[in-house]
Amino acid sequence: MADGDRHPIQAFPSPLSSNFSSSSSIANGILLNSLLSHLVAAQPTAHSKTSASLGQNLRGMYGQGPQQGHNNRLSGAPGRGQPNIPPVQYQQYNYGQQPQGHPHQHHAHHHQNLQPDPGVHGLPAGNMGHSSYSTGAHQASSPFAGGSHPSGQTATTRGGSGQAISDSWGEQLKLYKQAQEAHQTMVEQHLPHYYARAKASDNKGVVYASEGTTTTEDQEVARNRPSYTTNKLVKRQDWHNLDLSGQGVRKIARALFSYDFLVELYIASNKITVLPPDIGKLRCLKVLEASHNELHELPPEIGMCTNLQQLILFNNHITSLPYELGFLYKLEMLGLHGNPLMNGSLKDEIMNKDTKSLINSLLVDAPVPPAPAPRLPITVQDDVASSLERVSVLTWNILCERYATKQMYGYTPPSALEWDYRKQLILDEIYDRNPDIVCLQEISRNAYENEFSPSLAKHGYRGIQWSRPKVKTLPNNMVGGVDGCATFWKTDKWIVLQKEMLDYSHLTITRPDLKQNHDVYNRAMGKDNIGTIILLESRVTGSRLIVANTHLAWEPDLCDVKLLQIACLMENITRLGDKWTRTPPMAIDKKQAIQGILEEGEERQELPPPGPSQEYRNNTDIPLIICGDYNSTPSSGVYDFLATGRLSHDHPEWLGRKYGNFTRDGVEHPFSIRSAYAHLRGGPHELSFTNYTPTFREVIDYIWYSTNTLELVSLLAPPDKQALTRIPGFPYYHFPSDHIQIMAEYVIRPRKDKRAVVEPDFGPSSRRT
Repeated sequence: MADGDRHPIQAFPSPLSSNFSSSSSIANGILLNSLLSHLVAAQPTAHSKTSASLGQNLRGMYGQGPQQGHNNRLSGAPGRGQPNIPPVQYQQYNYGQQPQGHPHQHHAHHHQNLQPDPGVHGLPAGNMGHSSYSTGAHQASSPFAGGSHPSGQTATTRGGSGQAISDSWGEQLKLYKQAQEAHQTMVEQHLPHYYARAKASDNKGVVYASEGTTTTEDQEVARNRPSYTTNKLVKRQDWHNLDLSGQGVRKIARALFSYDFLVELYIASNKITVLPPDIGKLRCLKVLEASHNELHELPPEIGMCTNLQQLILFNNHITSLPYELGFLYKLEMLGLHGNPLMNGSLKDEIMNKDTKSLINSLLVDAPVPPAPAPRLPITVQDDVASSLERVSVLTWNILCERYATKQMYGYTPPSALEWDYRKQLILDEIYDRNPDIVCLQEISRNAYENEFSPSLAKHGYRGIQWSRPKVKTLPNNMVGGVDGCATFWKTDKWIVLQKEMLDYSHLTITRPDLKQNHDVYNRAMGKDNIGTIILLESRVTGSRLIVANTHLAWEPDLCDVKLLQIACLMENITRLGDKWTRTPPMAIDKKQAIQGILEEGEERQELPPPGPSQEYRNNTDIPLIICGDYNSTPSSGVYDFLATGRLSHDHPEWLGRKYGNFTRDGVEHPFSIRSAYAHLRGGPHELSFTNYTPTFREVIDYIWYSTNTLELVSLLAPPDKQALTRIPGFPYYHFPSDHIQIMAEYVIRPRKDKRAVVEPDFGPSSRRT
């Protein structure tokens, strides 16, 4: 049991109180008065109008009537090259047959079984801890007759065939019987808080995990999936469970949903008519027991609770299910027995198959939502001289096709996860934004060579791509799937002069002050992250530009390795900047000749006559842009180092490790750089995330620029917040990666060359002297 689960389910503390209730009062089932005053309203609410049966359409978040398909651009307007998908019409949903004419029909796209927890926070799987208080309660008779079932439930036959019921349906009947027992105990014996009492009894004698212990599930070991512990100190939370059952509650006040750390919520045997949309804020919820209420429907926002494993709704008045239930890819049990919708074909679906089959059907068959509001440019300053040269940069972690699996992104509809669909959305976005420079991360060699390079070449781009160093150790038939970083530039504006790839692992283990260091071998050597640096020159003005592109380690517990990698990147940018200040100007006729290799069917374009190359005195005079996925939040040491130019040798994120000169003297760089989106911080358009998943929503992608040589003009606005209220994570329709793209436009500041000192002339007498 994790540290946060060391206490039984507790009486709910007052939102205005700083002290939690004691364990003894919990064991006795005492509910604080403040619970009712702050969280429960006595007045009933009107029932929502619902359809009479499941056959009268499952409702969803998209409203009624025809919907637009996803043949729109990410910006919301009709785009180029998108899949030609007809508008989605709402179909009557009958679980006995497949809907007809759905544009995203897939066959055998069921999620593979995930390993369920052996128990949910102290409650054994299939047993919610009711046995301790079943004495004296009337045994609920099962509505099914027959022999015994291996699960301990009554077996039944269907259509007289003698076929035994499925294990999933047997488990549902077992939980239904236990819910009946709990209800009778609370109603007839006037003993509320049934689940808190049972949990307290079950937890007697349990040895709790020591502080700081985490489970494999808590750590969520997954590719490029940071957790909320990344670079942050998380405040300890000692209780995660709440029992409001058997209280006659009619309405749940919004204050409850501010406790977004809840893992189990019991609101059974009340008079609740509506689950508020705010239920979607409880992202950590694994168990929701709401049996024996007066619910007629579920809010679409329930789909935001993607950690749910048990959703128990026995004996309500539910007649339809929202499509958003399809997001609940971890759901093991959906308890619906005793609801009107179980009188139709849904009962056969659950009896013959299981909850996961139903959830997957909802996910696959859900209509495509309308495109969100377009992301428009935000002007940072509008008094920029038109004569200054402009440069626009877009950076994006596009989610490598090899990583986009149903196991990893179970909440994503299969059609929205397909590479052909996602790839086209990414390319269309680049075409529409038309940036001068594009930096991509997690782009495989196959995707670069076969798709992105040829397609972008037709729009005037050339590029380079480096794969992760592991490509050197793989057989030839596997190297194409290895991802890396790619940088593209407009050939009519820029010429690439030099380029270099940085293998961080190789750089660290070959440094004289690091190669004998054990921490380097134990922690950094196994991470095959890279950085790339190129030197561009403007065809027209001769101005040069350094563009770096990187993807740092993602693991939250490797913050020291991230510091090591970013230190290597800045060290090499400094070195190459020194080298490139001494690079002689390129002859104009040679510039004119560099136009790149033509793709098949492409015509040679007429380019403007080039200007002379500019010269620079030192490395900080060359304009600098550093893009990438840093896997580090604005509160991290990586961010501090880039923003301030220095990081002390004893910074906490070094974790006490020894990394040669870096941890003996600290690290520093000579550039004055700033994150582009820092300009929006604290304002209405503040960027709140660049990586959006059910377990992580933070800013970890940046465009850094040198403030002495570049001036920020505009930024691409964040996604519309309203569009995200019912989307638990990316990728999704209109959002082809788990990261979003960010983009900035700059002008290159005019150079302030030192004027030659002219000796004053005081006349002939002065000259004679």
